Amino acid sequence: MSIIAENLEKLRQSINDIALRSNRSPDEIQLVAVSKRFAVTAMEEALEAGQAVFGENYIQEAAQKKQALADRVKLHFIGHLQSNKAKTAADTCDMIETIDRPKIVRSLHKHLENANRHLDVLVQVNLGGESQKSGILPRDVESLATFMQDYPRLRLRGLMTMPPFTPDPELTRPYFRTLRALAEQLNTKGLLGNLSRVELSMGMSHDYHVAIEEGATLIRIGTAIFGARPPLS
Repeated sequence: MSIIAENLEKLRQSINDIALRSNRSPDEIQLVAVSKRFAVTAMEEALEAGQAVFGENYIQEAAQKKQALADRVKLHFIGHLQSNKAKTAADTCDMIETIDRPKIVRSLHKHLENANRHLDVLVQVNLGGESQKSGILPRDVESLATFMQDYPRLRLRGLMTMPPFTPDPELTRPYFRTLRALAEQLNTKGLLGNLSRVELSMGMSHDYHVAIEEGATLIRIGTAIFGARPPLS
């Protein structure tokens, strides 16, 4: 068994244990393997170990990997999406987790119409108000979700966040609770289509256990699967 396969096995067991302790079904939680800057061969190892959903931060890298791996993978885009890359994203991704402004909604919708496609998306919320991070402020989430109702090619499924980093994962709990409350509010108002499953993408390698306890349905894990990320070339 490869190191990546071993890491995935340990991670799945951990997710299972945390979910059950939190009175949740492990089936509610989907693991997104963050493969940015890792080679296709590393993704293939993960595929062989049963991992099918991967997260990418750079759209050109995502497109190259999708071309190499085709329908074997589902790609979630988890980086900041520029409008001039919207067509590539619309053609490549199975979900975009980082919708944060009307301009990108309009750009994606235009390309999706041309391709006769629909795309699941999440709105990224900048709960910490950090200037170095993308995402919409909590007070503006409902306004953007309302705006998106006129762009039906984008299917709004829920929310995503990346809280301020802290060495103590417990300090991320209030952010995760806030995201869950925001999503519940949107769904109550019909802005998520009154979904039975509202997606909450929150939690990474160091704090995913807290995120699961607080209702995460998507957790984005990179280093705990693939190891140290290669440096930028």
